[in-house]
Amino acid sequence: MADELSLSNLRPAQPRKARKRVGRGLGSGKGRYSGRGIKGQKARSGSHTMRAGFEGGQTPIDMRLGKLRGNTSADAMPIGPFRTHTQPVNVRDLEARFEAGAEVTPEALEAAGLIRKLSVDVKVLGEGELTKALTVSAHAFSRSAVEKIEAAGGSVVWLREPVAKRQKPHKGSAPRDEAPVEEPSGEAPEAPAEEPVEEEAS
Repeated sequence: MADELSLSNLRPAQPRKARKRVGRGLGSGKGRYSGRGIKGQKARSGSHTMRAGFEGGQTPIDMRLGKLRGNTSADAMPIGPFRTHTQPVNVRDLEARFEAGAEVTPEALEAAGLIRKLSVDVKVLGEGELTKALTVSAHAFSRSAVEKIEAAGGSVVWLREPVAKRQKPHKGSAPRDEAPVEEPSGEAPEAPAEEPVEEEAS
């Protein structure tokens, strides 16, 4: 049986950890500079509230290193700051959820549980097979999705004008606005004919 609780056997539930008392003389081990060293930013009050990656004001390493294209790049398109989102719907989902001749709209897709909200654009993809003639309205379509919907006797309605991709000019080709420069031939250019000089009468 445990002893009765009294002041003589009273103990804390967790062992007490003595706090660090700094600036209490040289004999304490944490006197004079209180463990902060001599001068500098980290010797000042409030110096430990610096953000992660702060390097004292010099250019941090994440800005000194080169950047690569991809999801983590701030200037990567369309994943960067001007990213665009679409909700994907495959033609196999249309085959399973809609009857032949149905009109598929974003509202119908939301009611069928294929998309979550109407505020985000819908893109129809060509994964799977489609055997029903459907009239599909969406903001974007993949090329294979358009082919499969039209092959099944259906039609597509673009809710947003498709963006035309710009083709980059091939290396070595002359710009379109500039005329091609003619290469000089091996023959020497003809000298302009000299005009006869009239002699003054004496």
